[in-house]
Amino acid sequence: MEIRLLDNNKDTGKVSFIIKDTTAAFVNTLRRIILEEVPTMSIEDVEFRKNSSILYDEVIAHRLGLIPLKTDLKSYIVQDECKCEGKGCARCQVSLTLKASAAGVVYASDLKSRDPAIKPVFPKMPIVKLLKGQSLELEAIATLGRGKEHSKWSPGLTHYKHKPVVEVGDVKNPDEVVEATHGNVFEIKDGKLQVVKDNLFKYDLAGAAEDASNGAVQVKHDNDFIFYIEPWGQLSCKEILNNAIDIFNERFDTFAEELKKSK
Repeated sequence: MEIRLLDNNKDTGKVSFIIKDTTAAFVNTLRRIILEEVPTMSIEDVEFRKNSSILYDEVIAHRLGLIPLKTDLKSYIVQDECKCEGKGCARCQVSLTLKASAAGVVYASDLKSRDPAIKPVFPKMPIVKLLKGQSLELEAIATLGRGKEHSKWSPGLTHYKHKPVVEVGDVKNPDEVVEATHGNVFEIKDGKLQVVKDNLFKYDLAGAAEDASNGAVQVKHDNDFIFYIEPWGQLSCKEILNNAIDIFNERFDTFAEELKKSK
């Protein structure tokens, strides 16, 4: 297997890379492990002490659960693997408190965590707006969980596609093709239509050129795959991938052992 990095956007955290010499079964397994098995921290239980805001307790609890939290996989383990047997301890959960009484918007940054490593990814995410005289006080328990239990524990968005191969024939209307693909995939040089190769892997617009060119542009696909990861911020792409591969190897070893026992 060969892997080649295409794009690593440090501002958004998005990563894309080409995987060669593999199968759709492996690539899809990697995608599903990332979405369903790589654990992250998320608020699971909320105890309200005061809430005189306009929103009901359950609405605020729902909003809290969807706030992405920075995750430390070295210090915490999922509850179903913890020695406390799901009762809750410092190895599988962390407490966050919130106390607000001033008029204005209550933000995610107002959550105070007992562990500085576990904190909101986006401090300016609004939770509720308090009016004069209103207050909100609560304690939230964040646990390490998996996306297969609830999407709030999913570390990000990931998908893949076959690498496109574009064949450009005698295009009579190159300007229209460029316009149909928003200028992202094709360009005109010396009056001829050409592919911007790097952008071809970033955008899914090459297919529109087939219609715009009346078939003069043909889009095919080879056996390589382009894999995309867009993290929500709890973990970096590197952490997501490394953890997903560890999980894959662990599951494969377990399967191999069970297979030996069955013989």
